[in-house]
Order: sequence, then C-alpha cells, then structure tokens
Amino acid sequence: MPNVSHRSTTVPLSPFRKLIPLADRAKASGKHVYHLNIGQPDIETHPQAVAKFRKLPWQILDYSPSNGIDTYREALCGYYRRFGVEVTADEIMVTTGGSEAILFFMLACLDPGDEIIIPEPFYANYNGYAHIADVRVVPITCSIEDGFCIPSAEAFASKITSRTKAIVITTPNNPTGACYSQEELERLSAIVREHDLFFCADEVYREFSYDSPLQSILQLPGLEEHAIVIDSVSKRYSATGARVGSLVCRNLQVRESVDRFAKLRLSPPGLGQRLSEIMLEDDGAYLQGVKEDYHQRRDTVYRRLCAMPGVYTYKPGGAFYCFARFPIEDSEDFCRWLLEEFEHEGATVMLSPGPGFYATPGLGNDECRIAYVLNSDDLEKAMDCLEEALRVYPGATVDADAARRVPTN
Repeated sequence: MPNVSHRSTTVPLSPFRKLIPLADRAKASGKHVYHLNIGQPDIETHPQAVAKFRKLPWQILDYSPSNGIDTYREALCGYYRRFGVEVTADEIMVTTGGSEAILFFMLACLDPGDEIIIPEPFYANYNGYAHIADVRVVPITCSIEDGFCIPSAEAFASKITSRTKAIVITTPNNPTGACYSQEELERLSAIVREHDLFFCADEVYREFSYDSPLQSILQLPGLEEHAIVIDSVSKRYSATGARVGSLVCRNLQVRESVDRFAKLRLSPPGLGQRLSEIMLEDDGAYLQGVKEDYHQRRDTVYRRLCAMPGVYTYKPGGAFYCFARFPIEDSEDFCRWLLEEFEHEGATVMLSPGPGFYATPGLGNDECRIAYVLNSDDLEKAMDCLEEALRVYPGATVDADAARRVPTN
C-alpha cells in the first residue's frame, strides 16, 4: 500500500472544525449545540441582492478571467474608495475566498524556509497555509491583559533574521477582536520599510469596528511596494459559501506572480462574483444593520463573561470574536467535555480551544475563542450553558460557587 505524503499527515488541524465529529454525535444523541466555534453568522445574506441575483439571465456558467470579472473588480474600486483607499481594477486579484488569497500571497512572495512574523494568537489557518507553502511562522506573543495590543518595535526587531520576508496581521483581529490603532500600523510600517519586507494585512472584518474608525495599510505612505491586503465577502455580507475573496496590491511584480498561480486554477467562482457585485450596489443600510447587530452581540458576550467567576476577558473592539481566559488547565479537554459529557437544559456549547491559535507551544491552554455569531437570545442561552459548565467542570481551577460567595466592593 503506497504511503500518503508527510505534508498531509503533519498539516495542523483546524481548531474550528477538529471537534465537529463530537458535535455531530452530541446532536445525534438529542442535545442542542450552540455553535460558537466558527465564524458562520446566522444573519441573512443580503436579501435584496439575493433577490436580484436569482433573476440574473444566463445560459452557460463559463470560466471568468483568472483575476476576476472586470465589472466586479471595477465595483470593488468604488467600495475601497469609501474607506479612502484609491486602487485600480488591475491592482485587485479576485480569489476563491480570502483563504486562497492568503495561500497565493505565501506562494508568490516567499520561498521554502522563509519566515513570516505574526502576532499571536492569530488566525489558525495561517499555520496550515504556511505548512503547505513550507514557510516558517515566527510568532510574537500578545497579551490579553492589554487587549492584545501590538508589541514594541524592539520586540519585532528581535525576531527579524536574514530569512524574514513579511509581517502578517489581521485587523480587526481573528481570534481576539483587537483593532490596531494608526500608531500601531505606522510602527509596523516603519519596520517593513527599514528591513524591506512585505506587509500583509487581512482586513476581512473591516466593517466591524465598534469603538473607533479603522485605517487600511493601503492608506499608509511609502508602502506601495510592500502592502498586500487580504479581503473577502464572506463575513461582510454573511455569504461564507460564495467563496469570493481578493488580494489587493500595488506591487506589479507581486500581482504578476500571484496571477501565475491564479491562471493554474483557471478562475474564481463565477456565480459568487456575480452575487458579490450585486451586493456592492446597495449595501449601506444592510451593513449598518449588521454592524449594529454584532455590536449588541459583543456587548452581550462581554457582559456575561465578566460575571462568570474566574473568567478573564476584555471588550473586543471589532470582528465578531472574543478570546477569553477560563479557570481551566486544558482547553482542549474542556471543549471535548462540553460536547461529550455536559448538558444544560438539553443543550451544550461548542468553543474553539486556544492552543490552535498559537505557534508557541504551551500557550492558550486556559483560553478559548468565542465567535458571537448567534442572535442575542441564543447567545444568552449559550452563555447560560457556559456558566453552568464552568461551575461543574471537574477540571475547573476555581470553585465557582465559592467565588460567588466572596463579597466584592
């Protein structure tokens, strides 16, 4: 029997999906599972756009250009203009979701053995894509105590070697919800210019910044040859199945390199691009409503977590994720226990264990990511489950009942 590749057996498992079989068994046993483990919103995909999309006339679903449908890329120029970003259609490469844009960036800009510096905790799939591209992730650890702010320039400088090719960030951040300030972005900009690095920013949650406006790295001066933005319609319009993303870059050499890979896979999804183009036509009211909904959900989760004994959290500034520290020693075990052994009023909750969002071994063992993608009523019920679970979990490091009896000032 021939052996499969070493690459396939060592690629990191997705922390969002690795416990899915346990969730399926829990559901089969009659339990309701509140899914807070993955960024799959329960918000309706842009209804007016979907209605228009259903009426589109077409007889043949043909290949689109490898870099995307021309009219869609032109429409994206108008979209970015709203945020003070001026780009041309030629500077936009449409991809099969933001995931393909990340992989294309790594394949086009880095050679095997090259290094990328990423503040951790970070979007877990970066580990997987780096593994596929044979790229080394060099983490720089952020702290929940200061809301996962970007570390100092000196901390970044200490990580740079002759193999360093890029700094990669996500803002608003997945999994932490942190939003990076203009000062933080300018600090990173100075580093990439000084060391002649690429600066890749995943900005797929751009709309969802609740407390302050965000700046794109495409607005920073002096980064014309350095800046690469990853984008996607998945979370913006609650259209995760459309699989339409983009890589935006003013560096011609990078775009030509990305296009070589894009041509090999022929074309990004045609129907998804048509839907995305329609969604761009009239999205103001829709996006405002979605943002307000997530703002309320953020506040619900933060309020409930703050009231749970032994839980340490912070108020995330954007996206729809919260990273929290729990009174547990093994978040992998806790998340499995929730699905296999725990039940509260016929339900349980599914979270993503913290270690999968780190590259540094041993970190995240007492942390989990919560995706607040459910409506507020379901979130309250999910938080009821979580609070009760922490009270009865055999591996809890805090006696929740005793903690409740301690008077507070």
